[in-house]
Formats: sequence, C-alpha cells, structure tokens
Amino acid sequence: MRMRPTLSWTPTEDVSPGTTDLRPVAAALSTGRVLVLSGAGISTESGIPDYRGEGGSLSRHTPMTYQDFTSSPQARRRYWARSHLGWRTFGRARPNAGHRAVTAFGREGMLSGVITQNVDGLHQAAGSEGVVELHGSLDRVTCLTCGTFSLRRELARRLEEANPGFRPVAAAINPDGDADLTDGQVGDFHVVPCAVCGGILKPDVVFFGETVPPRRVEQCRELVREAASLLVLGSSLTVMSGLRFVRQAAETGKPVVIVNRDVTRGDRHAVTRIALPLGTALATVAGRLGVPVDDGTPGPV
Repeated sequence: MRMRPTLSWTPTEDVSPGTTDLRPVAAALSTGRVLVLSGAGISTESGIPDYRGEGGSLSRHTPMTYQDFTSSPQARRRYWARSHLGWRTFGRARPNAGHRAVTAFGREGMLSGVITQNVDGLHQAAGSEGVVELHGSLDRVTCLTCGTFSLRRELARRLEEANPGFRPVAAAINPDGDADLTDGQVGDFHVVPCAVCGGILKPDVVFFGETVPPRRVEQCRELVREAASLLVLGSSLTVMSGLRFVRQAAETGKPVVIVNRDVTRGDRHAVTRIALPLGTALATVAGRLGVPVDDGTPGPV
C-alpha cells in the first residue's frame, strides 16, 4: 500500500460539530478489547505540533515525499539538515496526560492494542507495550542500499562530527521531526553515508508516497478483527493508511469512537466524535472509571 500524498481534505457533506459527551469512551473502555488508533493530535500537548489542526504544520510546511528523497541529493541534504535539528527537540519531548492515560487503560486490561501513526515514540516512553508503529519511528535509520538498520542517536553523533558548529535556529518543528529552515540555514550541510556500505541513509519512517510494509498493514487488520471497538485519538484520518482501519471496523459492525477537536475524514463511520483536548478528555474518563494514571513524575532510579 502506498501512502497517498494527501495533504488536505474537504468534507463533501454536512458533518457534526462534535460533542463533549465522554460517556461513549467510558462505555467502550468498560466493555474492554478497545483498539486505540492514535495520530499527531495526541502529541501536541508534548510540544509536537500536528499536521492539520489549528496552526498545524501543513499551513507552512510540505512534508518530504519518498520520490523527492530518493531522487534528489539536494532534497536529502535539506531533509537531513532540518531533521538533525528537529531530532534534538524530539529527544526532549515527554509523554503527556493523553499518552499516560492510554498506558493506564492498557495496564487495566481495557485495550486489545495500540496502533499509532506517530513516529515520536511517546506511547512507548509512557509505558505502553506492543505498540504498532504504522509509519515507523524516528529512533531508527535504515540504509536503502544494504538494508542495515541502526540507531538514530548514532547517526546524530556522526552528523555532529561532520557538521561542527551547525546551530541554526528553526522557525518551527514539525510532527515528522523536520525543522523549518531556509536554504541559507541549510547551507552546505554534509550528509553522511551508511557506515556499512556507503549507501543512502533514510529514517525508518514512511514518507508520503511510500509503501507501508504489507505485513504491518495485515498486523493492524488483525488487531481490528480482534477488537470489540476502535478508539481514534487525535487523528484527522486524512491519510488512507489510518482511515482504512476505521472503515474496516465500521464495515464489520464495530463501534468507532473518535476524540479529535476538528472534523475528521472518518466521522461518517463513527458513532460519535468528541471535540475535546485529548489530555483533559482521557484524564477525565480515567477518573470516572477509577483508573489510576501516572502523573508523569519520574520515579526513583
């Protein structure tokens, strides 16, 4: 499956403005076997902007496409310069109340799984286990020539050595880890090759226009089949790679509940959309269900 480079979506029919009634979320979690599908909106309270919400990054930024990355050395230079700077910010991001609530629901046995469209690793940092990263993770790097995987922190070290003094100030950081820099700020940034074969390195994330691994898609399909309901958190569902699982759930009679402040492409398949901030909404539901949620304070080492 290829991610269509769909950057925007306009409703073609009347849509509900959403509700503030959290009872459907509490009811689904009480029943159990809830599959969570999360998007960029769950990470905004951690300081990582989303793509399409108010002030979203797509208003000023076009994400890298697979075709541009693989065909243009200049595009790769721009990407790695911007991503190298953005990585420093991503590395400082911490899970927020929404991530911690999802972890708490899983700990209580209410979830059947978690699929995330995000590449920030914050669900795992909050303690969630078995998270399926639909679009990969910025923590890893792969070589397009020999297929070797390596850790992003090792690449960051090599890029630091190859570009001493590279300290531009970004206008903004985007949800794919890309930082907004001008061509002048990118300058002659030096891109390092694969340490094994000298090939082209790419973050282990699915760019727009790239194929999502079929085995990963089937893994997600199986999770939908096993779930009793689907809870969408912070996703506009504009990209088909996430919307397809909403459609699958609805077509098989499984209730879909969406928590997202703005209208989504999946609203017509959902029993309701709750237009509330995610951290507040999920913390409120946890309180109603008597589920303890970590406060985010690091424990003793």
